[in-house]
Parts: sequence; structure tokens; C-alpha cells
Amino acid sequence: MSRTVLVVDDEPEIVRLLRSYLERDGYRVVTASNGEEALYAARRERPDLVVLDILMPRMDGLEFTRRVRREQDVPIIMLTARAEETDRIVGLEMGADDYVTKPFSPREVVARVRAVLRRALPASEAPPILRAGPIVLDRSKHTVTVDGEAVDLTPTEFGVLETLMKDPGRVFSRGEILEAVHGVTFEAYERTVDAHVKNLRGKIEPDRGSPRYIVTVRGTGYRLDSELERG
Repeated sequence: MSRTVLVVDDEPEIVRLLRSYLERDGYRVVTASNGEEALYAARRERPDLVVLDILMPRMDGLEFTRRVRREQDVPIIMLTARAEETDRIVGLEMGADDYVTKPFSPREVVARVRAVLRRALPASEAPPILRAGPIVLDRSKHTVTVDGEAVDLTPTEFGVLETLMKDPGRVFSRGEILEAVHGVTFEAYERTVDAHVKNLRGKIEPDRGSPRYIVTVRGTGYRLDSELERG
């Protein structure tokens, strides 16, 4: 069965172009021209992924993300003409999984869609359940619990945590985390890992201001506290 991608942009030519390339790659495409239409389409169609412009009439992309995140864990790739890092980080902190700046290559967007969807599929050679202290990650069910309580993670947050839990104590660079989660790495995107880790800490750490589980290794990246293996 084809996976469904919701493409949201108020520029008809961009919608047409992305639809053409995504359908050529085998995806079923649903479109919307503003945030209100997109929210209705997301509720009706339950897409596998959303490609979303930020600057739109009648509810912008950030507000759409805020609202849809209350209802669904659908992966979101944001499109925007704003290239500043602060705008990119805001989008990611809102729950977006990736970020592509206009102008863009439609082939790059398709590759990003493919990578974001692929990372949610567990690798067959890895154990279905990973445990580290109070954290339990079930790859087959795509669920995470901390001290027995369910935690709602975005697909990217799940991928970051899964990467760290595969090898507790090992220091992963931002590039390695991107490579594991997205299947590709771009230097310009490496700093966005910090936003995902910040969100992840807010959901799993007892005190996000003094993280115990995900440890920052200054100048390098992150590691999962190896002591958690004994928990």
C-alpha cells in the first residue's frame, strides 16, 4: 500500500512540483493550500508524513504543527524561505522532524521524505526491545516508557533515543546521530540535533535542567549514561 504524504503550501507551483516528484516515487499525495485546510486533511486522511510550509495564510505552519501534535505523531518536514538558524530551531522545537530551506531541489525533499519514513522502521538485526535503567524502547511497537509511564515522542526523537540506547556509554557526534536517524548527514543540519535532544530531555529526564540520562560531551556530541545499563 502506498504511503500518504500531505503537502501544504500556498504556492501552487511548489505543490504541483512536489506532488509530481512524490507520486513518481510511489507516494499517494494529498494537498492543502493553508494551515486550516491542512489540519482538516490531516484529521481526515491520517497521512504518514506532512511536508509543510511555515509562512501561510489562515494558520501558519507553526500553529498547524502545534495543533496536530496534540492529536497525531505524524512526521513533519518544514519548508520555508527563512534560512536563519533561529527559525529552523523554533520549527524543530515545535515538533518538526526535518527542515528544508527554499529554494530547494524537489529530489532532496523526496530523499528527506524517504529517510524520515524509513527511520521509523526497526532494523531486523536489532533486538525489538531496548532497555536502559528506567527507559524501555520497543522498536516493533514504536513506544517508549520511563518508569512504566508512556512517553509520546516524535519519530525523530524516537530515532535519536534509539541510536543512543543501542550503545550506552558511547559518544555519538551530531553527524553520527543524523546519519543514524536520517540516513544522511549535512553539516548545516548538525546543530538541529541539539533541538531534538532538548525536546527529548524534556520528555524523559526527571530534571531537564540537570540531565542524568542523555549526557552532553562538550565539543563532540551526546551519549546515554552507561550506568543506566545496570538499572
